[in-house]
Amino acid sequence: MGIGLYLVAAVVGGLVALGLRLPPLVGYLAAGFALGAFGAPEPAGLEAVADLGVVLLLFAIGLKFDARTLLRREIWVTTSVHIVLATAVGMGFLGLVALVGPPLLADEPVGGLALIGFALSFSSTVFVVKVLEDRSDTTSLYGRIAVGVLVLQDVVAVLFMAFVADEPPSPWALALVLLVPGSWVLHRIWDHIGHGELQALFGVTVAVALGWGLFDAVGLEPQLGAVVMGVLLARHPSAPELSRSLMTFKDLMLVAFFLQIGLHGTPGLEELLLAVLVLALLPFQVAIFAVLLWALRLRRRTAFLASLVLANFSEFGIIVASVGSSAGFLDERWLVAISMAVAFSFVVSALVNRRGVELATRMVRLLPHHSTLQLHPDDRLVDVGDADAMVLGLGRIGSATYLKLRDEYGLHVVGVEHDQVRVNDLRALGFEVLRADATDVEFWNRVQRAGKVRVVVLAMPFHRANLIALARLHAAGFTGRVAAVARYDDDVLELQRHGADAVFHLYGSAGDALADHAAEVLHRRPRALDGPGEDAGATPEIAGG
Repeated sequence: MGIGLYLVAAVVGGLVALGLRLPPLVGYLAAGFALGAFGAPEPAGLEAVADLGVVLLLFAIGLKFDARTLLRREIWVTTSVHIVLATAVGMGFLGLVALVGPPLLADEPVGGLALIGFALSFSSTVFVVKVLEDRSDTTSLYGRIAVGVLVLQDVVAVLFMAFVADEPPSPWALALVLLVPGSWVLHRIWDHIGHGELQALFGVTVAVALGWGLFDAVGLEPQLGAVVMGVLLARHPSAPELSRSLMTFKDLMLVAFFLQIGLHGTPGLEELLLAVLVLALLPFQVAIFAVLLWALRLRRRTAFLASLVLANFSEFGIIVASVGSSAGFLDERWLVAISMAVAFSFVVSALVNRRGVELATRMVRLLPHHSTLQLHPDDRLVDVGDADAMVLGLGRIGSATYLKLRDEYGLHVVGVEHDQVRVNDLRALGFEVLRADATDVEFWNRVQRAGKVRVVVLAMPFHRANLIALARLHAAGFTGRVAAVARYDDDVLELQRHGADAVFHLYGSAGDALADHAAEVLHRRPRALDGPGEDAGATPEIAGG
């Protein structure tokens, strides 16, 4: 009965949130708090399911993450300076509140206030990645920056917990460096697995048994292990496919994570008051991130988009508070207060980021404008020159489309592809390619001199990505023709409803092409091209042996 009650509460909460035009996760959080307030017993296994959801999420992040990103200035400088400044601001704010505020603050030593400020300086990896995925902005510039900051924050949190823990990491932790050469073996195994359910099982096993299990066994934060294993496998050609296949499992299991946040304890009035008060730190978090990213030569809009999506408190803050409480640095009631603050910040951040793009556009006037030459190379204007056509997504279908438009129809074509490795390969073959994510609203805001483009082809492998790109094309004022590819009949109809001029059914088109090739083998021509004669209406014979 316990698990059934939680499932019903999650569904009801999610439906109510959707009815209020909020992300479903806000409903899951509300359901968790309601269940906790009414004293509903936590069903056996809920924590394990929540942990597994987080592990799969972090593993999926690693599969899409380029570790070299962490060496970029906008990542490591922003993360390190933000943690210092956010901790100082949090400590100062709590110190001021302590002068007139609740006894729980008044009795807290300076070291305790610093630890609370430190715990509240992190942003939630789970929440932020969910927002980015819902927007299809994970591979956008601001999305990559946000994920890089989150990964470095997680590393800092892990180092802190290892430093203050009663039991330091095992000396065997040094042996984890062998995972780097060991990943070669995993790649070779993966080469022979194929594309079915065994691939998904392989991914779950690597994330849980090697990532979670090995790191936990040597006294390191197991969540970091999931990210590391994902990064080590990210170079495999099937990494994007594995990430997609894990998506449904991950999303369902993360429901348990959001439900569980409401079960950290029943808050009293003082804890509730403190949780609401610390929400005042979120605007400072936005300001610090935005100013730092702007100072590192990113466009104002990019800086504000990243800062708005990072404006929340992290589940790692709860873990840091728990470690601090166990070590005697904090009163145990702070664990409940920070848990409430994390949940409230999710609600606030969900509301803000529902209109995040619009807010970022309005907030740009708060910072001075950079000249084009001063801007970060990845954030400068994109010039498509005198191109007649653009192909968005240069996989097998997109590349073939590009070549036919260029070589047979004589059009000047520009391709758009987000994978840097593929961009490099295609440029070596003579393709004119822009590295960008066509579903990223920032890409269309950066495009200039696109007035001569007459046709855009949406050739990305995901229907949702093509839909988003189509909507952003129209929002940018594009008046040319749009052609798209779709796998299923309902996808064809949806693209047509949203304004695509021509939609090609992938399997239907493949059938036509296959029929053409079969007829060519028999030296047949289409009837429309045949003149009157005995062969015009004849049924072709099938050649034997």
